Amino acid sequence: MPMDTPPRRTAALSDDDHLLVAHCAALSFPSGSRSPTSAAASSFQVHDASHSYPCAAFVFTPTWSAAGWMPSSPDAGGRAPFGDAEVDPALFPSLRSVGSGVPARASAAFMAAFRGLLDGSPLQSEVSRAVAEEKRIVFTGHSSGGSIATLAAIWFLENCTRRGSVNQAQPFCVTFGAPLVGDNIFNHAVRREGWSQCILHFIMPLDIIPRIPLTPLASSREQIQSVLDWLSPHSPNFSPAGNSLVIPEFYETLLRSTLSIASYEACSFMGCTSSILGTLTSFIELSPYRPCGTYLFLTSPEQLIVLTNSDAVLQLLFYCLQLDPQQQLLDAAARSLSAHWQYESIKQCVTQEIACVDYLGAISSSLPGRPVNGTAIGGLELSKEAMLSLAAAGQWEKQREINQAKIDANCSKIQEALKSLNEYKRTCELHEVSYYDSFKLQREVHDFNSNVRRLELAGLWDEIIEMLRRRELPDAFEGREEWVNLGTSYRRLVEPLDIANYYRHSKNEDTGSYLCKGRPRRYKYTQKWREQSLRIPLGSSLESCFWAMSEELQAEMVNGKSFQDLKYRVGKLESDALGWFTSGSLGKDVFLSSSSFVIWWKTLPEQHRSASCIARLMPP
Repeated sequence: MPMDTPPRRTAALSDDDHLLVAHCAALSFPSGSRSPTSAAASSFQVHDASHSYPCAAFVFTPTWSAAGWMPSSPDAGGRAPFGDAEVDPALFPSLRSVGSGVPARASAAFMAAFRGLLDGSPLQSEVSRAVAEEKRIVFTGHSSGGSIATLAAIWFLENCTRRGSVNQAQPFCVTFGAPLVGDNIFNHAVRREGWSQCILHFIMPLDIIPRIPLTPLASSREQIQSVLDWLSPHSPNFSPAGNSLVIPEFYETLLRSTLSIASYEACSFMGCTSSILGTLTSFIELSPYRPCGTYLFLTSPEQLIVLTNSDAVLQLLFYCLQLDPQQQLLDAAARSLSAHWQYESIKQCVTQEIACVDYLGAISSSLPGRPVNGTAIGGLELSKEAMLSLAAAGQWEKQREINQAKIDANCSKIQEALKSLNEYKRTCELHEVSYYDSFKLQREVHDFNSNVRRLELAGLWDEIIEMLRRRELPDAFEGREEWVNLGTSYRRLVEPLDIANYYRHSKNEDTGSYLCKGRPRRYKYTQKWREQSLRIPLGSSLESCFWAMSEELQAEMVNGKSFQDLKYRVGKLESDALGWFTSGSLGKDVFLSSSSFVIWWKTLPEQHRSASCIARLMPP
């Protein structure tokens, strides 16, 4: 028999949040549980309100047409069979993997709907008005309207962050039964930026709508339209009996798709290394969509279970739909559809206390030393397999935090090695030699010792980068200020030594230029961390590659290219060098009289040198 485990409370919703959630529910369900809304095109309404502070709530209405869920044709964008596409970097510049640069993918149809609102409605001007009036911005919506609200919230967060609106209150996004919007990178980026706590998704455990993107949309268009027709407030048919075959068939397809994805992801975070996983994905294309944000499952009018772990949410989306052996498929499908209009109780959260259960914490405390056949936690009865999968998702998250702690412990080693290399740089400057040139010649003992330090640091940083590539560190790691700053110091000080080593061994002659063929990931990643942190254009922080640019220009001239052929690139390097030197990111040793850069620069035509922007920095 299942055990009742006392729920562990968590402070997921403050008193102010309760007020806003209830307000959002009242706006999303204004007059009864099935109020008429837009039948096709997405739209929005704005409502000004004052609770403990003034706010402007933007309510996005759902669409009940399958055309609003998937691209109508390949030309309309979206990848078959799931209708996903790369996000627009102009709208969502942060939605990418920082180190690798891979952009996030999201529903092409939902992105097109949001873009249509930005370009063809007063949404932007209304948001700007509310910001100017110092109101807190709230985005909300039911069903697919919640997915548009999610995109709107992220768009607003992008704009707030890049404009430096420090006085603007953190926006709030509340959705009810919203379909999944983006992929793993989408979720990773939102968590990295610290936006997950701003996006709250309320879910009925049986609601079919949030799970629909887990199925192949292109091949299920007619079935999805049948589901939406039944759910639509414009339809008089409130029973799936009229679709006695179509809806149960789609429900069965959804169960299978969700099972495949949940099983695949569980194997991944449980550390399964079987080659069968790769074989599976070569035969079966799995949906890219993954949960993003904070999820609150309504298990009763008095209780919510809270999850911020995307892997755990995905597992729960499957296990909540597991059929009872005695349950008919048609009955299960009917319950799942009906659940989409059962969010009315959230309106009452102002007048009564709702318990928020730390779900993964409750599961972790219920497993050790207990037989697990089935357990009711937070009002949900789970199978043994569900408990183990959820516990594994929680353990994987903890392991990533443990890995981060181990990496943090290496900070002192990195700082000690950097201190030693800074001493080396100062010693070289005292001898009127650039540390780049000294290292490249490798004539002194301190050159050899500095190479040892360089290799030690390379090992430490390569380990960090590989852990990031394997998702073994928390999503927020690349956004941590202390690591962004440490990575920048490391890159600026040590990358010139890597460049010197590269050209000392003439690797450019066999492999190609350092920038195109030889630059290690550890420098590419740490450069992009800084650019993302400062919200500056990609590729604008290449100061650590100054010597590589100089070496390539010199090599091309030696190989026969004329100054006229390279004039633009020389001028660009000079302009960049001046900016980097002025900002303090390029050392003064570059302009020492014995510097190989200065010696080469003085061979350039007199007419060019006299007009150069760095002429005044050159020694006589």
